[in-house]
Amino acid sequence: MGQQKLKIRTLSQKNFSSYGEVIELKGAEELVINQGTTTRFNALALVDVGEEGGVPIISIFEGKRRPDPIKLVLMERHPLGSQAFFPLSNHGWIVVVCKSNSSGEKPDLSTIECFYARGDQGVSYLKGTWHHPLIVLEASQKFLVVDRQGDGCNLNEFSIENLDINIGPDNLINSMSID
Repeated sequence: MGQQKLKIRTLSQKNFSSYGEVIELKGAEELVINQGTTTRFNALALVDVGEEGGVPIISIFEGKRRPDPIKLVLMERHPLGSQAFFPLSNHGWIVVVCKSNSSGEKPDLSTIECFYARGDQGVSYLKGTWHHPLIVLEASQKFLVVDRQGDGCNLNEFSIENLDINIGPDNLINSMSID
């Protein structure tokens, strides 16, 4: 069984762009609306869910803390639509993604990347992006989720076997600074 400890990178649009968009207020277009009483941070991410008649939906997900060391056990993707997560509390969380293998059918586990997202950052995964289910650092954490509802198979899952990939607590402490 192979063993790998992931380096956690700081989440930024630059280092996440091949997987999707970072949702944050920094650098967003600001529009003052409602007679000057509201600021709209405009078009923070695109929603791509229309394939096979899909429609966008808004949900709340609640992630539970995994035991230390955090082991990666599953990668998933949504081939028919993007999926966006934004934390509803100001607590950091972990984003794990990877590219597809050469056939495009499975994740290429040699390309796994791990990012620390601040509590004021969300992500919108591009359609078909392999990612790990929610990894939260608090006992539990809620997220606003925008994704697709509709016909067609919009979930592929891949179990990670024979590879011990973990995110140790010492790695989390060291991840809080810019890399």
